[in-house]
Amino acid sequence: MKKIVFITVLMMTVCFLQVKGEAQMISEGKEVTMDYTLKVNNEIVDTSVGKEPLTYTQGSNVIIPGLETALEGLEPGAEKTVVVPANEAYGENNPEAVVEIPKDQLTSEETPQVGMVLQMQTNTGEAMVGIIQEVKEDALVIDFNHPLAGKELTFEVKIIGVK
Repeated sequence: MKKIVFITVLMMTVCFLQVKGEAQMISEGKEVTMDYTLKVNNEIVDTSVGKEPLTYTQGSNVIIPGLETALEGLEPGAEKTVVVPANEAYGENNPEAVVEIPKDQLTSEETPQVGMVLQMQTNTGEAMVGIIQEVKEDALVIDFNHPLAGKELTFEVKIIGVK
Protein backbone atom coordinates (compact mmCIF):
# COMPACT_ATOMS: atom_id res chain seq x y z
CA MET A 1 0.00 0.00 0.00
CA LYS A 2 2.87 2.38 0.89
CA LYS A 3 4.38 1.66 -2.51
CA ILE A 4 1.13 2.53 -4.35
CA VAL A 5 0.71 5.78 -2.37
CA PHE A 6 4.34 6.72 -3.05
CA ILE A 7 3.99 6.04 -6.80
CA THR A 8 0.72 8.02 -6.92
CA VAL A 9 2.28 11.02 -5.12
CA LEU A 10 5.34 10.80 -7.38
CA MET A 11 3.18 10.78 -10.52
CA MET A 12 1.10 13.72 -9.26
CA THR A 13 4.28 15.68 -8.51
CA VAL A 14 5.69 15.00 -11.98
CA CYS A 15 2.39 16.05 -13.60
CA PHE A 16 2.23 19.22 -11.47
CA LEU A 17 5.80 20.20 -12.35
CA GLN A 18 5.18 19.51 -16.03
CA VAL A 19 2.01 21.66 -16.08
CA LYS A 20 3.72 24.39 -14.04
CA GLY A 21 6.66 24.40 -16.48
CA GLU A 22 4.33 24.71 -19.46
CA ALA A 23 2.52 27.60 -17.76
CA GLN A 24 5.83 29.50 -17.62
CA MET A 25 6.65 28.97 -21.31
CA ILE A 26 6.03 31.68 -23.90
CA SER A 27 2.94 30.77 -25.89
CA GLU A 28 -0.03 32.47 -27.55
CA GLY A 29 -1.76 34.93 -25.21
CA LYS A 30 0.97 34.97 -22.53
CA GLU A 31 2.27 38.28 -21.21
CA VAL A 32 6.04 38.34 -21.75
CA THR A 33 8.52 40.70 -20.08
CA MET A 34 12.02 40.80 -21.51
CA ASP A 35 15.18 42.80 -21.89
CA TYR A 36 16.56 43.12 -25.40
CA THR A 37 19.39 44.65 -27.36
CA LEU A 38 18.87 45.24 -31.08
CA LYS A 39 21.91 45.33 -33.35
CA VAL A 40 22.27 46.06 -37.06
CA ASN A 41 25.68 45.21 -38.56
CA ASN A 42 26.94 44.58 -35.01
CA GLU A 43 26.05 48.16 -33.98
CA ILE A 44 23.55 48.71 -31.14
CA VAL A 45 20.44 50.43 -32.47
CA ASP A 46 18.15 50.06 -29.44
CA THR A 47 18.15 48.42 -26.02
CA SER A 48 15.97 48.09 -22.95
CA VAL A 49 18.92 47.09 -20.75
CA GLY A 50 19.28 49.61 -17.93
CA LYS A 51 15.82 50.98 -18.78
CA GLU A 52 12.28 49.66 -18.54
CA PRO A 53 11.97 46.09 -19.90
CA LEU A 54 9.60 45.43 -22.80
CA THR A 55 6.27 43.78 -21.96
CA TYR A 56 4.00 42.47 -24.71
CA THR A 57 1.39 39.75 -25.29
CA GLN A 58 2.61 36.83 -27.41
CA GLY A 59 0.60 36.53 -30.62
CA SER A 60 -0.70 40.11 -30.56
CA ASN A 61 1.58 41.26 -33.42
CA VAL A 62 3.12 43.99 -31.27
CA ILE A 63 6.69 42.89 -31.98
CA ILE A 64 8.12 41.90 -35.35
CA PRO A 65 7.02 38.46 -36.60
CA GLY A 66 10.48 36.87 -36.81
CA LEU A 67 11.29 37.73 -33.20
CA GLU A 68 7.89 36.67 -31.90
CA THR A 69 8.22 33.26 -33.58
CA ALA A 70 11.74 32.73 -32.20
CA LEU A 71 10.64 33.44 -28.62
CA GLU A 72 7.88 30.80 -28.64
CA GLY A 73 8.55 28.16 -25.96
CA LEU A 74 11.19 30.09 -24.00
CA GLU A 75 10.94 30.31 -20.20
CA PRO A 76 11.91 33.02 -17.68
CA GLY A 77 15.68 33.28 -17.37
CA ALA A 78 16.28 32.11 -20.95
CA GLU A 79 18.77 34.11 -23.00
CA LYS A 80 18.84 33.86 -26.76
CA THR A 81 20.35 35.59 -29.78
CA VAL A 82 17.85 35.83 -32.62
CA VAL A 83 18.78 36.84 -36.18
CA VAL A 84 15.74 38.12 -38.06
CA PRO A 85 15.93 38.57 -41.85
CA ALA A 86 14.42 41.74 -43.33
CA ASN A 87 11.37 39.94 -44.72
CA GLU A 88 10.43 38.79 -41.17
CA ALA A 89 11.10 42.24 -39.65
CA TYR A 90 10.24 45.52 -41.39
CA GLY A 91 10.33 44.13 -44.92
CA GLU A 92 12.54 44.99 -47.84
CA ASN A 93 13.04 48.56 -49.01
CA ASN A 94 10.19 49.59 -51.27
CA PRO A 95 11.40 51.95 -54.04
CA GLU A 96 7.83 53.26 -54.39
CA ALA A 97 8.03 54.59 -50.81
CA VAL A 98 10.69 57.10 -51.93
CA VAL A 99 8.82 60.07 -53.35
CA GLU A 100 9.50 63.57 -54.57
CA ILE A 101 7.34 66.26 -52.98
CA PRO A 102 7.25 69.96 -53.95
CA LYS A 103 8.77 72.15 -51.21
CA ASP A 104 5.68 74.34 -51.12
CA GLN A 105 3.70 71.39 -49.69
CA LEU A 106 5.95 71.44 -46.62
CA THR A 107 4.29 73.13 -43.65
CA SER A 108 7.36 73.17 -41.40
CA GLU A 109 9.05 76.48 -40.61
CA GLU A 110 12.44 74.74 -40.52
CA THR A 111 14.81 74.71 -43.48
CA PRO A 112 14.74 71.17 -44.92
CA GLN A 113 18.02 69.26 -44.64
CA VAL A 114 19.15 65.78 -45.67
CA GLY A 115 18.49 63.35 -42.81
CA MET A 116 15.71 65.45 -41.30
CA VAL A 117 12.73 63.39 -40.10
CA LEU A 118 9.32 64.66 -41.22
CA GLN A 119 5.85 63.64 -40.12
CA MET A 120 3.21 64.11 -42.79
CA GLN A 121 -0.40 63.09 -43.34
CA THR A 122 -1.89 61.25 -46.29
CA ASN A 123 -5.12 62.40 -47.95
CA THR A 124 -6.96 60.01 -45.63
CA GLY A 125 -5.38 61.55 -42.51
CA GLU A 126 -2.96 58.69 -41.84
CA ALA A 127 0.33 59.83 -40.26
CA MET A 128 3.51 58.94 -42.15
CA VAL A 129 7.11 59.44 -41.08
CA GLY A 130 9.77 60.03 -43.71
CA ILE A 131 13.42 60.97 -43.91
CA ILE A 132 14.66 63.61 -46.35
CA GLN A 133 17.08 61.91 -48.75
CA GLU A 134 17.75 64.85 -51.06
CA VAL A 135 16.98 68.57 -51.13
CA LYS A 136 16.41 69.95 -54.63
CA GLU A 137 15.76 73.55 -55.62
CA ASP A 138 11.98 73.21 -55.57
CA ALA A 139 11.39 69.68 -54.25
CA LEU A 140 12.35 67.19 -51.56
CA VAL A 141 13.07 63.48 -52.02
CA ILE A 142 11.60 61.74 -48.98
CA ASP A 143 11.97 58.07 -48.02
CA PHE A 144 8.89 56.72 -46.23
CA ASN A 145 10.36 53.22 -45.73
CA HIS A 146 10.86 52.18 -42.11
CA PRO A 147 14.46 53.08 -41.13
CA LEU A 148 15.17 49.36 -40.50
CA ALA A 149 13.56 48.12 -43.74
CA GLY A 150 15.90 45.97 -45.80
CA LYS A 151 18.12 45.20 -42.82
CA GLU A 152 18.89 41.95 -41.01
CA LEU A 153 18.26 42.48 -37.29
CA THR A 154 20.07 40.74 -34.44
CA PHE A 155 18.31 40.65 -31.07
CA GLU A 156 19.92 39.56 -27.82
CA VAL A 157 17.03 38.81 -25.47
CA LYS A 158 16.64 37.75 -21.85
CA ILE A 159 13.21 36.59 -20.75
CA ILE A 160 12.37 38.13 -17.37
CA GLY A 161 8.84 36.87 -16.88
CA VAL A 162 5.95 34.98 -18.48
CA LYS A 163 2.36 35.18 -17.16
